[in-house]
Amino acid sequence: MFTYGICFLWKCPWMWDTHHCWYNYPYQVLTPGLYHYYVTELGFYWSLMFSQFTDIKRKDFPIMFIHHLATVSLISFSYANNMLRVGSLVMCVHDASDFLLEAAKLTNYAKYQRLCDFLFVVFAVVFFITRLVLYPLWILNTTLFESWEMIGPYPSWWLFNSLLLVLQVLHVIWSYLIAGIAYKALVRGKVSKDDRSDVESSSEEEVDTNGTNNKGVKMAFSPKVENGTNGHAVATITWPQQIRSSSSW
Repeated sequence: MFTYGICFLWKCPWMWDTHHCWYNYPYQVLTPGLYHYYVTELGFYWSLMFSQFTDIKRKDFPIMFIHHLATVSLISFSYANNMLRVGSLVMCVHDASDFLLEAAKLTNYAKYQRLCDFLFVVFAVVFFITRLVLYPLWILNTTLFESWEMIGPYPSWWLFNSLLLVLQVLHVIWSYLIAGIAYKALVRGKVSKDDRSDVESSSEEEVDTNGTNNKGVKMAFSPKVENGTNGHAVATITWPQQIRSSSSW
């Protein structure tokens, strides 16, 4: 999606001059490329909205819930109000760091620790640049100031910018958590435990199939085990430094 967004926006004038986001607003043409970009992103974030309830519940669950709710609301709201030009910029900025985090996860699962540490540090740098520099100076600047000058404070302006500011607050919180892990990766040479991971809904008991302690392996039993019928155990390996991509808006 990030590659598609870059290829699509590269040819769009509002990529290079954000004033084009507000020229002739709200009477702007919805092109097929912009439509497909929007509905695909919306479908992805709706899937995250539902899957968070079946995922391991970590201590940042309320923050993630607020994030997904704000994201779905922003995409739907901006689509209904034909703010798709600036909305496409917001989505592209947020997608820039997500794939790097997923790549770091994959290398960790494959036990390539040095590559994992390198990718995580790269992810952290890109995250800081996009979420703490580009987002406020590029996106919030045009939604707060340029739109005010060009079309005035229309009624939905207040809600739209309030949601965008909520995202910026979440960016600061996540940046603090990521900075701590990235710093430890550089100093200790290994990505450390995710600060969010000390509280989980699943059992913290760690045993292997022989009943002996085995760090990093947890036995997850199906509900049938509790009923005493056809029980089976599934061993799962969890990545302690798992930071969820925020992805998103």
